[in-house]
Amino acid sequence: MTSSSDRTAHLAVYDTFADWETGHTTAHLAQNGYTVRTVGLTREPVTTMGGLRIQPDLALDELRPQDSALLILTGASGWDTGDGLAPFARAARGFLDAGVPVAAICGATAGLAREGLLDDRAHTSAISFYLAATGYAGGARYVDADAVTDGGAAGGGGLVTAGPTEPVAFAREVFGLLGVYDAKKLDAWYRLFHDSDASAYEVLQGE
Repeated sequence: MTSSSDRTAHLAVYDTFADWETGHTTAHLAQNGYTVRTVGLTREPVTTMGGLRIQPDLALDELRPQDSALLILTGASGWDTGDGLAPFARAARGFLDAGVPVAAICGATAGLAREGLLDDRAHTSAISFYLAATGYAGGARYVDADAVTDGGAAGGGGLVTAGPTEPVAFAREVFGLLGVYDAKKLDAWYRLFHDSDASAYEVLQGE
C-alpha cells in the first residue's frame, strides 16, 4: 500500500528562490500523482527571484524525512552570501541519512558542498571551480554533465545535482530516481521538453 509520504515532494522556498529552476520538476510530479508542499525557514511568506510571493506550507522545523519522498533545493543568492540557508543543507543531511532522496540545483549544490554532503557522492554544479571555492573535499567526485544522480548506498537516499542552466535535465534525473516514468517514456519526456521533439509526444501518450 502506498503511503502519503511516498507521494509527497517537499520544495524548499526562501527569498530569491530561483523559481524557474524547478518548474518542470514540480509540475510533472504534480501531474503524476505527487503532492508538492513548500517548506520555508518559517511559515512567513518569501519572495522569489521572479518577484512571486509564496506562503510556505510548513516551517523547516516541522519537516520530517519520513513524511516525504523527496526534498528539492533550488538556487538563491543566500547560498553565496552567508549562512542563512545552511539549515536547509542540514535538513538535506537528515534526509539522506534517513534514506530519502534530495535534489539540488544551482547554488544549493554549494550549500550541500559546505555541509560535506558532496565529499563522497558523484555530483555536478554550474562548474567545478564554483564548488571548489567552498573548500569542500569532493572535487574528485565532480562530474562534468548536465545533471547527475548518485544512487547512494544500499537503502540510502539518492542525490540529484544540476547546474543552473539545466532545469530539464534536473527534472529528468528526479523522475528517473523516483520512477515517475519508465525508461522509454523518460527518454521521450526529455526529448520533448529539451529538444522540442514533437514525435516524443506520442510515446508519452502511450501510442
